[in-house]
Amino acid sequence: MSEQQSTLDIQKEHQQYVEDLGNFKRTHNCSELNKNMLGQEVCLMGWVQGRRNLGKLIFVDLRDRNGLTQIVFSPDENAKAHENAHILRLEYVIAIKGIVRPRPDGMPNKNLKTGEIEVYVTEWKLLNTSKTPPFVLEDDTDASDTLRFEYRYLDLRRPVMAKNLKIRHQITMAVRNYLDESGFLDIETPLLTRSTPEGARDFLVPSRISSGHFYALPQSPQLFKQLLMIGGSDRYYQIARCFRDEDLRADRQPEFTQVDIEMSFVNEEDIMSMTEGLIKKVFKETLDYDVVTPFPRLSYDKAMLEYGVDKPDLRFELKLKDVTEILKNSESKVFAGAELIKAMRIPDGASLSRKEIDAFTELAKTYGALGLAWIKVKEDEWQSPLAKFISPEEKTALEKALDLKAGDLIFFQAGAKDMVNTALGNLRIQVAKHFKLIPDNSFNLLWVTEFPLFEYDPDSKRYIACHHPFTAPVQADFEKLGVSPDQIKARAYDLVLNGTEVGGGSIRNHNAEAQRKMFAALGFDSEEAEKQFGFLLEALELGAPPHGGIAFGLDRLTMLLTQSESIRDVIAFPKTQKATCLMTKAPGEVSEKQLKELSLKLSENTNEKKS
Repeated sequence: MSEQQSTLDIQKEHQQYVEDLGNFKRTHNCSELNKNMLGQEVCLMGWVQGRRNLGKLIFVDLRDRNGLTQIVFSPDENAKAHENAHILRLEYVIAIKGIVRPRPDGMPNKNLKTGEIEVYVTEWKLLNTSKTPPFVLEDDTDASDTLRFEYRYLDLRRPVMAKNLKIRHQITMAVRNYLDESGFLDIETPLLTRSTPEGARDFLVPSRISSGHFYALPQSPQLFKQLLMIGGSDRYYQIARCFRDEDLRADRQPEFTQVDIEMSFVNEEDIMSMTEGLIKKVFKETLDYDVVTPFPRLSYDKAMLEYGVDKPDLRFELKLKDVTEILKNSESKVFAGAELIKAMRIPDGASLSRKEIDAFTELAKTYGALGLAWIKVKEDEWQSPLAKFISPEEKTALEKALDLKAGDLIFFQAGAKDMVNTALGNLRIQVAKHFKLIPDNSFNLLWVTEFPLFEYDPDSKRYIACHHPFTAPVQADFEKLGVSPDQIKARAYDLVLNGTEVGGGSIRNHNAEAQRKMFAALGFDSEEAEKQFGFLLEALELGAPPHGGIAFGLDRLTMLLTQSESIRDVIAFPKTQKATCLMTKAPGEVSEKQLKELSLKLSENTNEKKS
């Protein structure tokens, strides 16, 4: 008989002892008991985390979502209860009654909130048995993500996962309480709406009643929250479910949650001030961490100039420096003819080995770079394959521009503007990690403002909205719509936490004519604009107040506050990077009858893939 068969046989044998709660009523959770409760009779319920049979005494770690309590089965308390406890196995569900007693001298567990006490069992019930779990339900599990997601309900029993979901709840409640106290209304918006041409791909839902027509699941409640402002709701919020059919990363999911906010009769300052109060409350109530307000602000142009990205992590220095003017006439082919040349000085970075520099070079290549130029600054020389191509005048100019000192290392990147910024901007983060420049348990909040209104999309060969097509341009740039789209700034702002965008918003176009000009600048003719957004344009003509808002990614914010590696660790039932659910096997096939009701038919290509 295999070990698995033996385990199943034991589990089936123990099923005969399973009872319901009867007269048991839980009095405490498994993290509440302490020395002030000595001598009290308590009733606990939970799962068997561990079991140690020392002969006369059987020790069990009882776990619920709040923590652990050590319980003790002793024949001196109840001989029958002690004898029956021999059947207990990992993850059996039990209820116990017992007396709180101090742990023996010298044996407290300082790592547990209940580490100074234990509960001697006087009576207990087996509520359910369990097969041997497919992985150890502890924080330091070696289970793969695939196995964890397949048995997600077991993974959620691990203390770290229970803690993450609790913090997510605390964040949500802090948000709700703050916004309620600030006069906001929680209003739901539709999940079945119509597809719009801008942004990521929509998830489409076929309509059975209107054959050949489709709903779209919302990528955000953007249009509806603007309509709520036109409807006089004044201050709206929603913990909104959103859907985007896009490629996934560690911080992306096909369905996600955002804290969606809109306000009437406001400007940027009003929204940013409200947001800072909200974030301050969230940090205080979830982490007991005091953030300093107001948050610093950085223009988009300055962020790109000094950090190469529009969401810089300012917990450390390592600024980038534009040295194009210094090196544009260099004899080196690395710099010759480059659109942009930037340098990053790494204090005391000359200690890097050639192997480590090669590793950073390979990383830069993943962002489109052909390589990575470097110079080690020594007391009496510069060490680098490039050194012989740097003239004395260029050397002096670099020393002054970068404030170079002996022991420094310089990384250079040259080429197209977007590539240079992307490569060095991301390399900056990895350099900081390598040299341990990022303080532990630190948080840096930052506003990035004055974004471009448009960006050029080389694939479609046209300008698209950087944020969305309802963002208002700064008033001074309004006349440039349709004339100089690359020169227009948006009334938009992003909130950045530790180098990750956690929220973004803007002041909206509240005038119909301004919105029509925005659509025209994006390539919509008047007929297409009316077809797609006629309801919004008409609403803007019926007394729309000035309004704006912001939205936060709740999953991403929780990930950062819990210092998790992925948003999948703060979502109860996430999807994989292929947008599948390994537990329920979604997405799945549907019957021919269902397809027929929806007037749908699978293509031959789909059938070939299935076969």
